[in-house]
Amino acid sequence: MSAGLTVRWALGHANPEIAQALRDYVSESSHARFEQLEGLHFKTWRMREGEWFEGNYVFVDDAARSAFAAQFAPAAAESPVSKLTGAAPILIEESEIVSIAIGPERAVSKPTGERG
Repeated sequence: MSAGLTVRWALGHANPEIAQALRDYVSESSHARFEQLEGLHFKTWRMREGEWFEGNYVFVDDAARSAFAAQFAPAAAESPVSKLTGAAPILIEESEIVSIAIGPERAVSKPTGERG
């Protein structure tokens, strides 16, 4: 069974340029780092400008998620996204991944740093 983790930061307090700064961070740094994370099926980065930014992780199992969370959670307030947004995450939530459907396109989005 796959294991999920969602980490969300509020953006309501952040300056208007934060959305582009977050796109650049994902494009220039974060995406490549998570391509190498053992035990990770995939990660998505989602954002609603002016509202929130989040990372959604799907790990191969609970052990892989727990290992990542044990390293991330204690330092979450000092993470790169927390530094960019000026605040710690408002949510760190584990979940069960019931199923994953891969569509016929099987496309993987590469970050460009541009609004998509």
